[in-house]
Amino acid sequence: MVDGPERQTDDEQALVARTGRGDQIAFRLLVDAHARRLHALAWRMLMDGTEAEDVVQESFARLWTGAPRWRAGSGSVGGWLARVCTNLCIDRLRRRRFWADEEVPDMADDRVAATEAIDARRLDQAVAAALAALPDRQRTAIVLTYHEHWPNAEAAQMMGLHIKAFESLLLRARTALRRALTARGFDGSEGQAA
Repeated sequence: MVDGPERQTDDEQALVARTGRGDQIAFRLLVDAHARRLHALAWRMLMDGTEAEDVVQESFARLWTGAPRWRAGSGSVGGWLARVCTNLCIDRLRRRRFWADEEVPDMADDRVAATEAIDARRLDQAVAAALAALPDRQRTAIVLTYHEHWPNAEAAQMMGLHIKAFESLLLRARTALRRALTARGFDGSEGQAA
């Protein structure tokens, strides 16, 4: 099986059908194929390992309960799981905003590093802070496209958008990210931000 934004194989169709009949081995194979990618997506969205694990577990729980209703040809399992995971992350981010208005904490770096490593770390922190400050949908578009490498058409489908609306959202997100980084003193000569 392929772990990535690819079309669902006939093998995965069969695994989902077997999972729908309660086959735990088939379910385990689906988990093994998609867990790492889902965890990376959730971590980038939430920036919290424990919450990311919870979201991944909930995503797979929904696959387990929804497998009996899965229709062949309804899209890839990976795409469906990524959409469920993304929506669960957005729900958690919205709940967080009601509970905390804290800034993103700085990460301490106890290692002695060269100037280049320090500059790279500063850029990473600035990107993380700027990404965290984006509206949920803009953040999701950036993460799906630049961190998870989903093609625009599939990312748009995951977000329930037409491709043109997604591309417009992505353009607004990149513009906002660029402005935020410029305001923090990064002019683009440091490397790719997203």
